[in-house]
Amino acid sequence: MTEHLLKILVVGDNAVGKSSFVERYVSGHFNKVYKMTIGVDFSVKLLHWSDKEKVRLQLWDIAGQERFISMARLYYKGAHGCMVMFDVTNSSSFQNCRRWKQELDSKATLPNGTPIPCILLANKCDLSQRVVSAANIKDFSKANGFMTWMEVSVKDNKNVGEAIRALVEEVLTVHSFLYPLHPESQDTVNPQQDSETDCRRTGSCC
Repeated sequence: MTEHLLKILVVGDNAVGKSSFVERYVSGHFNKVYKMTIGVDFSVKLLHWSDKEKVRLQLWDIAGQERFISMARLYYKGAHGCMVMFDVTNSSSFQNCRRWKQELDSKATLPNGTPIPCILLANKCDLSQRVVSAANIKDFSKANGFMTWMEVSVKDNKNVGEAIRALVEEVLTVHSFLYPLHPESQDTVNPQQDSETDCRRTGSCC
C-alpha cells in the first residue's frame, strides 16, 4: 500500500471561513462561532484513496490577519497544494486573493520552478447578499493562475469534500509526472522535514 503525505495550505483573509472549512472536512461539524486563528492551526486526515493508495493530508489553516502575514510565509515551505478562500459577500476578500496567490507563488514552487496547484474557493454561496458574481470569479481565476475555482458553502456542506478531492487529484497528477513511481516505492510525496516537526506533534503553531 502506497501512502502519499501531502501538505495543503488554506489561506485567505480573516473571517472568510477557512477554519470552519477545515473543521467541516475533518470532523463533519459546522461551528457557528467565529474563532480567530493565531498563526496557524494544523489538522490531519487520512484518505483511503484507492485499493493501492492512501493519502495523509496535513491541512495548514493559516491566519488571515494583517499582523500574521509576514509570519505566515514561514509555513509555505514544503507545501504541495493550496486553497485560497474568499467570502462572496465581501468584495475586498475576493480582490485580496490576488495578493494571497502572488505570495504563494513566490514562496512555494514545484522542483521545476512552476507554482504548486492552487484552487480558488468562493465560500458562503448559500447567502443571498453575495456581491461577487460567478462570471467575475471565473475570469479572476483564469487570469491569476488558479487550477480551477469552486463555489462552496461550509454551512451547507456544499463542495467541501469535492474541493479537497479536486486539489488532491491535481497534486498527485503533478507529482506522478515529476516523480514517476518505481514498483518498489513505498511512499511518494513527502513534505520537507525541519521546523514542521514540532507543528505536527502539537497540532498547532503560533
